[in-house]
Amino acid sequence: MTDPGERVVHLVDDDAAVRRSVGFMLKTSGHRVESYESGDEILKLSTKLDEGCILLDIRMPGMDGLEVQQALQEHGVSLPVIIMTGHGDVSLAVRAMKAGAVDFIEKPFDKDALLASLEEGYRRLSRLGATDDRKRDANVRLQVLTARERDVLDGLAKGLPNKTIAYDLGISPRTVEIHRSNLMTKLSVRSLSDALRIAFAAQGE
Repeated sequence: MTDPGERVVHLVDDDAAVRRSVGFMLKTSGHRVESYESGDEILKLSTKLDEGCILLDIRMPGMDGLEVQQALQEHGVSLPVIIMTGHGDVSLAVRAMKAGAVDFIEKPFDKDALLASLEEGYRRLSRLGATDDRKRDANVRLQVLTARERDVLDGLAKGLPNKTIAYDLGISPRTVEIHRSNLMTKLSVRSLSDALRIAFAAQGE
């Protein structure tokens, strides 16, 4: 487990000299560094990665950085990714950012540029944690609802009118109104918008 105050960087680069120099720079700046010499290596540990930022080289033998980034997402890893790129790889780095990377930094990069990118990654990570907390809390609150009340709330969250929800569920509009009233009472909310906020939070939105 990671110390809540600890800043972890997962450094992925096939060049041992880069892993040493960048690793040293980060360690002297107060980070804990976990190094990997290939995309395959970090992917094998994807379910066990401590919370932190991933500093990923875009040019590597075997899987390149873009492929590693995509594979991490497919493995359910949502940690912020920062791409390290050579001078001629800016177009690839832009593609990486479109795929969700926080930033890219061109080699050779200076310490301030690297630390600034990591700061943005940690900010994104803290927002992600807050979203996870809201999602968990919302799902706990929704557990008081019956299955039918959940169905009605899901319909309302899709913007459907009572009549359409009634038709879809095979019940009367009046019954939909009763379920709607009951679910708002159980969720302790006064307005539909408050109920929808809980529904959206449960979906991670």
